[in-house]
Amino acid sequence: MNSKHTFIWFIVAVGLLAFIFGWRFIERPAPPESMAVLPGLHVSAVTSIQIVPNNAPEISAMRTNDNWILTQPVFYPAQTAAIEGLLDSLQKLNAAVRITPEELRQNHDANATYGFATPQMSLVIQSGDDRREILVGNKTAPGDQVFLRVVGLDGVFVTDVGWLKFVPQSVTDWRDTTLVHNETSYNSISLTNGAEIIQLAQNPTNHLWQMVRPLAARANGDYIIKALQQLQTARVSQFITDNSNADLTAFGLQPPDLDLWLGNGTNDVTTLYLGKTSTNDPTLVYAKREGWSAIVATPKQPVSPWYGMVNDFRDPFLLELTAPVAEIEMIGPNTNHFLLQRQGENGWTIPGETFPVGADSVQNFIQLLANLRVSDFVKDVVTPADLPAYGLDKPWRQITLRSTIGDTNAVIAQLLFGDVNTNEVFVRRADEDFIYAISPEDFNRLPGGPAWQFRDHDIWNFSETNITQITVRQNGKILKILHNGVNQWSLAPGSQGVINPPALEEVAHDLGNLDAYAWLARGVNNPARFGLNPRNLSITIALKDGREQTVDFGSQLSSETSLAAVTLDGEKWVFVFPPALYQLVMTYLSAPANVP
Repeated sequence: MNSKHTFIWFIVAVGLLAFIFGWRFIERPAPPESMAVLPGLHVSAVTSIQIVPNNAPEISAMRTNDNWILTQPVFYPAQTAAIEGLLDSLQKLNAAVRITPEELRQNHDANATYGFATPQMSLVIQSGDDRREILVGNKTAPGDQVFLRVVGLDGVFVTDVGWLKFVPQSVTDWRDTTLVHNETSYNSISLTNGAEIIQLAQNPTNHLWQMVRPLAARANGDYIIKALQQLQTARVSQFITDNSNADLTAFGLQPPDLDLWLGNGTNDVTTLYLGKTSTNDPTLVYAKREGWSAIVATPKQPVSPWYGMVNDFRDPFLLELTAPVAEIEMIGPNTNHFLLQRQGENGWTIPGETFPVGADSVQNFIQLLANLRVSDFVKDVVTPADLPAYGLDKPWRQITLRSTIGDTNAVIAQLLFGDVNTNEVFVRRADEDFIYAISPEDFNRLPGGPAWQFRDHDIWNFSETNITQITVRQNGKILKILHNGVNQWSLAPGSQGVINPPALEEVAHDLGNLDAYAWLARGVNNPARFGLNPRNLSITIALKDGREQTVDFGSQLSSETSLAAVTLDGEKWVFVFPPALYQLVMTYLSAPANVP
């Protein structure tokens, strides 16, 4: 054989080898397809599910307006999360092995072998017109897998048993245990827990709750909101019976101990009936929802606020600040009559007065008014003839809050105060017919009357670096202390005693920011009345600009403080000296008894 023929046969052999390898590559089996048991199943598209266990009642549920409702064996709200948990597990379910039809035909008793002669259960999943049915057979010998058959498909799937934990063992597993669903925001409530019907409504404008029956009154919004929130936490502890012909009387549900209607506008959204205490557990009470036949047992605590009496649902405060206060009119006691008017964002003035008004004092006063708590609802039906008995025919004090300066129609609230007794103070609102009582303690926290009590508590402000000398007068003795610089203090010629410069620096700093703990009197003509006399302690502070500021001390109120007086705008003002500063003054700025 010549070399030419040899080369030709070599080329043929190489081509044949390449063909063989190429053909094998083309003919190589494709990777196995996904072994999804229910391909194309989507949880959001499922409209109903049916579970038929062997020798147990059917459990069926259908989706309605994004909620699930049980339809068999009872008609009742279902747990959406539980149902969709099962559907999600089926959507993701893959088979570990698929037994082919040929393998099944080789087993003449395949139905019995794999448990399909008498399946554990069947599941029917409906997604619109798409119907899927699964038969659940036996578990494998180790027990960690289970045989499944999808009706309409040949073969048998072998899957992990984990998804079976989502299958309900009874209808109770899928029943919604929420006692009251928050389908909407409630703005009307009616309840009967005794002889009286209590009706409540939320004002659509300011969203405050009002009592409509048995009387028109302000309602306790905090109590109502808390009661609604607690009701949302109420859960069914036990499903007693679904028999629509059950004896309601035996459960205290005919008539109920409590009827509760929750509505939106004129529509009753939820109606709940509560009966007597459970015979097996005193912490539970029998309950029933309108529209559902089920009688259940639920804990008492979440529903307990609804057993309250009429006054429990009434506003426990005298007023609600429904708008920012712009003006306060004070009338009484006696001849006191003045206005507090807002100036700018945070400032306040008193027309006719020149002294600065303390914004903090006014805000504190407003807060005290807002916190006035009703200690007793004294009388609900009041006629003019009733008022003298409570000192309210001629109120000795009147406080009016307005949202606009000078506008008598912009009244937020007007409080009229009557007799002050040992245990209660009578008061009424001008826009209501009721008579209330508040505690004397709350009443006594209110400013006593005169406009000057609202003067700014800041008396003066200057830095200790501006002080040149402090003169102390007490018991006819005079002690002069010179300020020579930071922490540099010395006795003036002719003064005797012992001083503590660092401590004096601190006292001087605090005296430069003196404020009144409380104002007690203005324009004092009889200083002795307040214990002010020339022999008492008096401190004069000389400043670099030539001004002098003097504070005189009067009657000691306790070991902590005393009365004091300063002259402001040509008038002597008496106030309670700040207790902390009083201790420093007594320690470092009083004249020693042994100084001549």
